[in-house]
Parts: sequence; C-alpha cells; structure tokens
Amino acid sequence: MKKAVTAKSFEEAVARLEAITQAMQGNELSLEDALAAYKEGNELVQFCQQKLADVEQQLQVLDGDELKELHLNDD
Repeated sequence: MKKAVTAKSFEEAVARLEAITQAMQGNELSLEDALAAYKEGNELVQFCQQKLADVEQQLQVLDGDELKELHLNDD
C-alpha cells in the first residue's frame, strides 16, 4: 500500500526533502530506514514536479498559451 505524501505545500515538501537528504548523508539510518526515506523522497519529488507543472500550466493560461521570459530587476 502506497503512503500518501503528507506535504501540503511545495515549500513543506522541499523542506522535508532537505531533511531526508541530510539524514541519508549522515550514514546513521539503518538499511530499512534508508529505503523508507528514499521512497518518501521519491514521492515528494513527484509531488513537487506536479506542483511545478501545475504552476507552469497556470502561467501559460495567464500569458495566453505562451510562456514569456521572466526578467527580474537587480534594483
């Protein structure tokens, strides 16, 4: 049974991914815990990719089906 991603926002998912990455790099997880962390991380990555795709689609609708280059002022 696949566990649902508990992140409610993109930012929460990224923060959890960062925590998982640090835990896995610390070499303190058992093999089973590392596998569970990997699976959770994979689900979070998919969640983030979907959120980004949704935002991109909304931007295309707002820009009349044409993505425009973003110019940020350095002021």
